[in-house]
Amino acid sequence: MIVLNLKNYSASFSRCLSLTDAAAKVSHDTGLRIIVCPPPTHLSCSASMYKDVFAQHTDAFEQGAHTGFILAEALKSINVKGSLINHSEHRIGTENVGKTVSLMKQHGLETIVCGENATECAELAKFSPDYIAVEPPELIGSGISVSTAKPEVITSTVEAVKAANSAVRVLCGAGVSTKEDVKKSLELGAKGVLLASAYVKAKDPVKFLQEFAGAFHP
Repeated sequence: MIVLNLKNYSASFSRCLSLTDAAAKVSHDTGLRIIVCPPPTHLSCSASMYKDVFAQHTDAFEQGAHTGFILAEALKSINVKGSLINHSEHRIGTENVGKTVSLMKQHGLETIVCGENATECAELAKFSPDYIAVEPPELIGSGISVSTAKPEVITSTVEAVKAANSAVRVLCGAGVSTKEDVKKSLELGAKGVLLASAYVKAKDPVKFLQEFAGAFHP
């Protein structure tokens, strides 16, 4: 599985639909699950054209007198399938992770909970999200893949999460930018990867994803 976090880069707004369309095409052609996480302003239009759109963040609130928050009910109403939670750039704390995952489950939405190391990921796994994504913050956006710089982070997280909750699948991110990074991550036990800038900046996003898909289907 590949998760594409478009973040709030300038190009993510100007190219959002074409980046989403590229993911849809490659997913269809290869059978590989590819999730797109567009900026919040583009969630509705992206979800209308592709089945696997996630939010970049969701808040632990139900409908009511709240201002400026993203609600699980709202995502469900526009056919968004799930959300990243607790990304390194938007951490919300363990208690709120638990509340948010619970609310997402109530509405039949999937969750990818992010953690910074094996210890934190094992703690977060107790909330039974669909996926745990380990991302060492110092490598995010660095162009240096976690699978190369800190392979032990992936192996230790896979082991820790399995011990805490064997039903939770582990993904990894931070600096993943080549097919070899993906291949190495899978060899270390991850079930998929998170990408951001490498994809957003790709001149040919379809070709980029096709190459990455080759790591899953050699």
